[in-house]
Amino acid sequence: MSTNAKVSADADAEAEVVCVQLMLGLVLPLPLTLFIAHHLYSINLLSHPSLTLSLISVIQCPIVLLLYGRLRKNRKHCSYLKAVGRGLLGLPIGALVNALGAIALGAPVGTQYFSQTLNWSLMMSLFTIVPAATVFGSSWKDWQRIFAHTKPMGSVDIIICLPAHGAVIGAWFGAWPMPLDWERPWQEWPICVSYGAIAGYLVAMVASFGCVAVRARLQHVKRE
Repeated sequence: MSTNAKVSADADAEAEVVCVQLMLGLVLPLPLTLFIAHHLYSINLLSHPSLTLSLISVIQCPIVLLLYGRLRKNRKHCSYLKAVGRGLLGLPIGALVNALGAIALGAPVGTQYFSQTLNWSLMMSLFTIVPAATVFGSSWKDWQRIFAHTKPMGSVDIIICLPAHGAVIGAWFGAWPMPLDWERPWQEWPICVSYGAIAGYLVAMVASFGCVAVRARLQHVKRE
């Protein structure tokens, strides 16, 4: 492949990532879900955390799978449907990982907390594991680069790495008020942790869009 052809291909790839980011931004699944929950069902994270979290997962899941499926690696050997399928497979696996991590860090255990923990874990899986599973599949090298070393190498890596880390960091900060004796309703599991995760995810999504837009602009300049 010639240098000009390679630059053109890279620019096209960057443009596709920007389009995916724009679609995620235009759809705004999280604010849309919270709006629907509040205005159509009269629920929110404070009054009905489990139902609200499940609604977030139901709306977020197809959007994440369909959009990230377009950014799959090795397109010659991985069809769009296969990418969506492995992302769907990653959903329960990611939920289990997030649930075990939360419990290890002090999340309450018991049958009365099962639905809250399950729905929170599914939401976190959509923020962290599902995009990577959809794009990278079982490529251990890519998983290590994104999650173990935090070294994104391109725009696709950025829009997977930053939101995932943003959600985890946000959830961690959101958990700080839980053990304090303020006796506020929002301190109960998993309300403040969910708010923290959502806030961290959205902030990281905005940051990743900025990084991707800059990279796309640089690729456009190179092509000219």
